[in-house]
Amino acid sequence: MSYAIVESGGKQYVAREGQALEVDRLPVEVGKPMEFDRILLVVDGSDVRIGTPVVQGIKVHATVTEHTKGTKVIVYRYIPKERYRKKRGHRQQYTRVMVDGIGEPSERPKPPAAPKKAAPRTRSAAPAAKKAEAPKPKPKTAPKKK
Repeated sequence: MSYAIVESGGKQYVAREGQALEVDRLPVEVGKPMEFDRILLVVDGSDVRIGTPVVQGIKVHATVTEHTKGTKVIVYRYIPKERYRKKRGHRQQYTRVMVDGIGEPSERPKPPAAPKKAAPRTRSAAPAAKKAEAPKPKPKTAPKKK
């Protein structure tokens, strides 16, 4: 199992191949590839490489999947006996990335192939047979008075 510790936005994250990673908002469009170049540690089975401060020549390749917002945080300031109350809300913006691979910059993994679409259907030259229509029910009427 290989993984790497990456730094983004002053925070450290564990990046594993094939898993999603939620980092602070990055200025990259959705669907575009990106690279994390500040790698602090790389583990590949029993091979462990620790950076001083970063591991040279290793990058984490990822693809931006979406931009989201976190849960709302309420900030409430209150001073008793002073009639001072301030209420504010905040939602942190995040970017979700899918880790494609960990390795040398030249080892950029190929994105998974998109599933092939089926060829569009064409109508055959012979007209389709019409469905037999069911007989219409007779409307119900009230019984006649004598």
